[in-house]
Amino acid sequence: MEAVNKRNGGAELSTVLDSQKEVFLSQKHLCPDQRKAFNDILHCRTSQMGSHSLCCDSCGRVKVCYNSCRNRHCPKCQYIKQQLWVEKLKCRLLPVRYFHAVFTVPEFLNPLFYINQRFCYNLLFECSAKAVKKTALNPVFLGVESGCLSVLHTWGQSLNYHPHIHMLVPAGGLDSDGMQWLYAGKKFFVPVKALSSVFRGLFMERLLGALEDNLLRIPDGQKELFADIKSLKRESYAKMWNVYIKKTFRGAGQVVSYLGRYTHRVAISNSRILDTDGETVKFRWKDYRDNKTKTMLLACSEFVRRFMQHVLPTGFYKIRYYGILASANSNTKMNECFRLLNITREVSFYHGLSTYEVMEEIFGEEMFRCTCCKNGRMVFAPPGEKGNGP
Repeated sequence: MEAVNKRNGGAELSTVLDSQKEVFLSQKHLCPDQRKAFNDILHCRTSQMGSHSLCCDSCGRVKVCYNSCRNRHCPKCQYIKQQLWVEKLKCRLLPVRYFHAVFTVPEFLNPLFYINQRFCYNLLFECSAKAVKKTALNPVFLGVESGCLSVLHTWGQSLNYHPHIHMLVPAGGLDSDGMQWLYAGKKFFVPVKALSSVFRGLFMERLLGALEDNLLRIPDGQKELFADIKSLKRESYAKMWNVYIKKTFRGAGQVVSYLGRYTHRVAISNSRILDTDGETVKFRWKDYRDNKTKTMLLACSEFVRRFMQHVLPTGFYKIRYYGILASANSNTKMNECFRLLNITREVSFYHGLSTYEVMEEIFGEEMFRCTCCKNGRMVFAPPGEKGNGP
């Protein structure tokens, strides 16, 4: 593998999927959720997804546009969702510094996670959030009621299976009386080793309980390990679990800018796919061991297999709020936090706008300028009008 310079991608994910559709769709390699994502991405913005018409309000030209699939795993369908979410978040986040924490589990648990995704992902969310809230509340550290915003990622740069939580934690919280906002120091308000130990203890307690109650499927190659609780505990407590605290963000604006790149990201974007010949695919990835950008060449079948590992269960929420940031506290504790910080809460700029108006604000008026007369605007046409092609 060689280091490369960044450039625009030369292929799309849908092209790679199309080369492998007979193998993956006919031989029952995919579960229903994966099959739906595969088909949606494959047919995104094609006639298979249906169409809508735009009509020029000046010359009357009608243009047919194919619909997006809107699948959250599609690299083409996340940008507008991301912009709307980011704008909404600007009005929700407290104007304070933030810490970025990353929670992972030992690699030997990955097979268990993969075949028990909904349960294990929920467990990862709940235990990481509880660890932060519990340690922040400890008077030995900061002694405040805190909260967090958590985002689940299941991939590494090479598309390997690597479930982990990215978390944003405000640098402070409400005191025990709820009457004062207490600020944390420059460093994270809890020692990382202490946070890691609490997270590990909470997670293993819940995991062992689920195993004893036979709530989990056990991977074929690990039945002996998970059948012996003592061996499992030794394996789990052999080393500290990886909890990593990244740089501090100075305010909500910097946080939102950063989060916009993380929250609605899919396992791989089209810009990272450099080339494919139908047999192999070359894509760009960052090797964090030496912090260099490199290229990787994989067989298309292996590339698709890796990508499909990251399709989440239907209805599973990959972005969650806890503690003072939870939706249940929006009109109570969050309002009190804004009052204590002497800041007025704002309403999202996009609130009340139609989809067309939102797109015009995001992409600009030129996107809807008629290419025929150059003066009119393309607006949604009544159903049934024939167009001049997509």
